[in-house]
Amino acid sequence: MLGINLPKKRELKRYNKLLSVLAKYGFEDIMIHSGLKKMIPASYLKDHPDTDKSMSLTSYERIRKVLEELGPSYVKLGQVFSNREDMLPPELIKELEKLQDHVPHLQNFDVHETIEQELKIDLEDHFSAIETKPLAAASLAQVHKAQLRSGEMVVLKIQRPHITETIAADIVIMKQVAGSLEKYSAQAKSFQPLQIVKTFEKSILEELQFTKEMENIKRFTKNFEGNDAIHVPKIYPQLCTNNVICMEYINGIKISEPTLLKSLNINCKTVAKVGVDLYLEQVLDHGFFHADPHPGNLFVLPERDQLCFLDFGMMGSLLPRDKELLSDLLLHFVRRDSKKIILVLEEIAVKSDIAEYRKLEQDLTELIHGISDTAIRNIKLGSTLGNFKHILFENNIVLPHYLYLLIRALIIMEGVGLRLDPEFNITENLKPYLGELTRKRFGIKHLFKKNWSRIQDYNALLDSLPENIRTILKKIKEGKLVIIHEHKGLKELQTALSKAANRLVFAVIISALSIGSSILVIAEMPPLIHGIPLLGAIGFVLSAILGFLVIISIIRNKQL
Repeated sequence: MLGINLPKKRELKRYNKLLSVLAKYGFEDIMIHSGLKKMIPASYLKDHPDTDKSMSLTSYERIRKVLEELGPSYVKLGQVFSNREDMLPPELIKELEKLQDHVPHLQNFDVHETIEQELKIDLEDHFSAIETKPLAAASLAQVHKAQLRSGEMVVLKIQRPHITETIAADIVIMKQVAGSLEKYSAQAKSFQPLQIVKTFEKSILEELQFTKEMENIKRFTKNFEGNDAIHVPKIYPQLCTNNVICMEYINGIKISEPTLLKSLNINCKTVAKVGVDLYLEQVLDHGFFHADPHPGNLFVLPERDQLCFLDFGMMGSLLPRDKELLSDLLLHFVRRDSKKIILVLEEIAVKSDIAEYRKLEQDLTELIHGISDTAIRNIKLGSTLGNFKHILFENNIVLPHYLYLLIRALIIMEGVGLRLDPEFNITENLKPYLGELTRKRFGIKHLFKKNWSRIQDYNALLDSLPENIRTILKKIKEGKLVIIHEHKGLKELQTALSKAANRLVFAVIISALSIGSSILVIAEMPPLIHGIPLLGAIGFVLSAILGFLVIISIIRNKQL
């Protein structure tokens, strides 16, 4: 055993599934070398005749297959890290990008009973109809259309039964496997598997908290108050819990259906521009953005002439300082200042281990000049950001997770824009924002606000300074002032001095024995053996032994 408790029943079943799938795709050695296989009784393991067939695939293809077969938690893990070129090899990223939520509808699922039990209500008092067949199904929840007694059409987003427990068991296993990989494999450790799992855990647990999603919708609604270009779905808090959300039914057209939009005389180019403008406003103005704006989550409402974002479970959030650093990054890119880009990257990064600054500067310079030398209409943000992430990977720079969410979202938005308008280029839409960004950053209002904040800090410092000085002087007078000084390396110095003192004592003892033995020999002190004083001979032997010990100790410590 590895010194850990035997897994619970649900975890044991998931371990069994994990081992079985790994064995099927030729990865059983991972579990064997990590020692995790010892945790599973032999009766839970099964032979897989398909292993030989699976081995014809590449290792990265087999990893994707493993994730798909292990179910929702692992599919989500792959999706979350399908844009982390800073952590994973490009070949694996390509495979992870193929992961999709192909989740079947729940069988024998009584939606009426589930809603009634979850909301603790009599359905007839609130709903006139609830459709049993779901509108959509995903790995964490499925959606059912319904009508309130008031006549309003709504959707009920219902969490899958026992999904929380299943994911909790999977995360326990993921952490165990990641920890073992870090312990037993230097190559795996370089990818920080435990950190990957912890980041994933935070992300998926937030998605499982439907009350958190409700708060996200409220905040998003407040951010866009008065903006007629966007519609945010209404929520019904009295019909929501942590496992169920009741919100307005959106009768619109997916933004990915340009043919249908054109048939309704909707200008697709305008839709693309408005969509990107709304997204840039989320990021650069509000610092709170939709982290999964794929075509299924973005609708056009023809009757209202508005766009509507759906599914607020995965959101990105920027602190004021983060927004400022992101602004700096964009501005330095525009100005082609590679050195300042590196400085900002180091400040943003959660991990930075740059081996060659000159190489990083050269890589960034080539990327920037490659963009500037290309006609603006031919620049694709997706490939540019992909190259940027590859540079980060090669130079051991790991950025915060929110930035990768943002990069992924921008690439998705560019893809959406290109479906609506083949000539669409997101970098053109960035231009006005960058101009506004420059004006804001160097405008009188911003500089005054920033410096006023500093003045307030200095004022607070001056207010507290006299009192702090009085306190220090009082402690000096009373003899209570204590200065704590930490000497780094002092312990090593003490050890070295101790060794030196011990050797000095040995040297004194050896000298004393040698001199004493010499005196005994010269004085011919009895008892004598073959005319040699016995005590003198013993003294010489002891001094010789001690001398050899001291010499050996010095040689072993390479201090001769």
